[in-house]
Amino acid sequence: MAIQNLSSALPTPAVPASHPKAGPGYGKRSVPDQRPPRADDFTLLPERERYIAGYVDQLPEGAAMNIKSLAKCQPLYGQMAVGSALRALGVAGHLRHARCAVGEGDQVRWVTRTFWSRTARDNEWWNTYLTAEAEHRAPQPVAAPPTPPPPWVPAEPEPPVAAAPEPPAPVVPKQRTAPADASPAYLALTRLGPADKRLGLSEDDCRELEELAAEWFARGVNTDYLVHTVTAGLPETVDSPLGFVRKRLVTKLPPRLPAAATTAPAGGTPTPRLMAECTDCGAPGKAEAFRDGLCGPCRHPARNPDATDPASAGEPGIERDIQAHVKRLREQLRLR
Repeated sequence: MAIQNLSSALPTPAVPASHPKAGPGYGKRSVPDQRPPRADDFTLLPERERYIAGYVDQLPEGAAMNIKSLAKCQPLYGQMAVGSALRALGVAGHLRHARCAVGEGDQVRWVTRTFWSRTARDNEWWNTYLTAEAEHRAPQPVAAPPTPPPPWVPAEPEPPVAAAPEPPAPVVPKQRTAPADASPAYLALTRLGPADKRLGLSEDDCRELEELAAEWFARGVNTDYLVHTVTAGLPETVDSPLGFVRKRLVTKLPPRLPAAATTAPAGGTPTPRLMAECTDCGAPGKAEAFRDGLCGPCRHPARNPDATDPASAGEPGIERDIQAHVKRLREQLRLR
């Protein structure tokens, strides 16, 4: 059982100026209707979670919330500890991950956002909030084009426009291009090594895993999402990048989206613009399909062990600690 640390000796986390901003569309998003910060905001949490929560709470909007950035920019905890702490904070009701559609038309891409609440919220509150966010982001019906005037109405003559001199054509430097046969799945695999050197793959490795990665794209994800999910929560050493990536591509494969999520027939259901994500594995779905921010397999890790993931092999007793802590928080929320 985790022991609460109410000592004031715990150092106050200071956000360094070097903490990176997330890419456009990603990062921290604070939920509304929060009380002002107080010294006792996170005193009910265990020491590690209390420290990480205090650090995250001070981050500005849009700050990077990936495990690697959080571990690098604060001095006390590494990637495995930060990953476990974020998972516990999700279970405790302080954060939720969601996959949001950014852009319009052919330029739509999916990004992962972290919604943060200084006040611990229960499952019902988060489900209501994320459902409202999804409805708010749903595409609005396109207005019908204006009716043309009847043919007997004379058209107004357009004023003459002076011809502007054509600007000189810009000089575009030649750039190296990808191989002609490189698929989006292959290109995504080539980005794993630059994202984390422990997952550097050879050209033959990328060709071998290309079909598995292509299935992710067939299920609606983009390159950023695949790279983020595969590189999240890595162990300290990876003996076989090929085997490790293959296992993650299989075990963390996102679910197939319903037909209404991929196509929107005229007058039919609009394409969803936001889906909740499991705080642990990143699997997307409707908000009501998650409990404490976790999907079914991640709520019961003993049924689906993954020895390579720190969430399942990092710290003995963490599941017992989290469950006891959540039970205590739920009782306090009911008393408010």
